[in-house]
Amino acid sequence: MLGNVIAVNLSSYGRYRDGALEHLASIGIGYVEIPVPPPDKVSQITEELNRYGLRASTLMASLDLKSATVAEEMEPQFQVAQSLQVPILFASVHAGELGKEKAYERLRQIGERADAYGITLALETHPDLCTNADEMLETMEGVHHPRIRINFDTANIYFYNQGRDSVTELRKVAPFVVSVHLKDTNGGYRTWYFPGLGEGVVNFPEIFRILSERGFFGPYTMEIEGIEGESLTREQVYDRVARSVDYLRKIGVF
Repeated sequence: MLGNVIAVNLSSYGRYRDGALEHLASIGIGYVEIPVPPPDKVSQITEELNRYGLRASTLMASLDLKSATVAEEMEPQFQVAQSLQVPILFASVHAGELGKEKAYERLRQIGERADAYGITLALETHPDLCTNADEMLETMEGVHHPRIRINFDTANIYFYNQGRDSVTELRKVAPFVVSVHLKDTNGGYRTWYFPGLGEGVVNFPEIFRILSERGFFGPYTMEIEGIEGESLTREQVYDRVARSVDYLRKIGVF
């Protein structure tokens, strides 16, 4: 399963992001996940990434489905993604009081706009449209657009649900997954416990096996959100990221 695109979300470095790019380059990571930069910052971001031999594999988009013109409002983000040659944006979306049918309609409109730029929007594993596999499938059917797909988060399945596990849920939705957040957990419901990869309950070898059998090789993005109440030094944070990368190498996916 070598050849997977492995990235790191810079939030994994918490308050120590100032040296994150240099550290990632030093441990052999070639990709990052960052927020969509403002158009006037694209050159600066590109130069900074190039300095360390890095590329953005996915971008974190912001959108508000409550806005009737949300599809139009996203166009600048699609333009930036296209200029950075990043084909996947991911976003957390919520129907809320808008209602699911209206949310599906607006996501479909976003899909139409995204298609013009060759961009796919991946929906994060969050309530209330993608809490678990059942909701994801319902949303995919409701939106019914090839440019609206799933960002599968291996730990959020446990955080937002009881009695479900990431392997079982992934098997149900694998055809719709275009990006993955690699995040570990102790499996607790609504428990903020996201340690380094390989230190929790997520069966990462099986996650990779399921997706590789479908011809999916990334982007996989490490997202290490930490443990509630901890206070780590810079060295400890950097070590956690490095250990997580070593774990992926150990299981043969990187």
